[in-house]
Amino acid sequence: MGSKEEPHFKALLERHHYLSAVAKIGQTIWYLATWREQWLALLVVSAAAWKCAARDRWIGCDWRHQYDRLHLIANHARFLILPEAHHPNLASRVLALCERRVSAVWQARLGHPLWLLETFVDPRFFRGTSYRAANWLQVGESRGFRRTRAGYSNRIEAPKLVFARPLLSDARARRSLPAHRQGQSANAGR
Repeated sequence: MGSKEEPHFKALLERHHYLSAVAKIGQTIWYLATWREQWLALLVVSAAAWKCAARDRWIGCDWRHQYDRLHLIANHARFLILPEAHHPNLASRVLALCERRVSAVWQARLGHPLWLLETFVDPRFFRGTSYRAANWLQVGESRGFRRTRAGYSNRIEAPKLVFARPLLSDARARRSLPAHRQGQSANAGR
């Protein structure tokens, strides 16, 4: 997506996504899914949540090692199927296409690959059906805090369902290893 389309992309998120748009700062990539030049879906992938107990428990990550590899996780921050683009299986197809491309794009633009995607689904509005259909795993629930411009809110809101999608077959095992053993794990399968 070029810079000419960015205002329209942001306007569509503002108008149709229940959380509205998200700023394109830091480690953030905007994706646009099209078919024959028709816009179908918008996706925003950004830096992972700094803290997510459900995710970290699922990974089995020792708290002493979790922050040195947080950059290997990205947050699927926004996903919007545009109102005029509802077709059978569209959401799971778009998610699968994004999953296949995101690590290489992240590597090219930000200098490192991704091993895992995470997302948060508000059960007051959604059940995570599209993520489940695309083989994402529900790994728990958040505690209800949310990210703000200043960091995290200090008041508990509605807990979210936490979903994860490994991009490597051994992402969980790699992520939970101490940093000095990472090279051993990467070379073990060769």
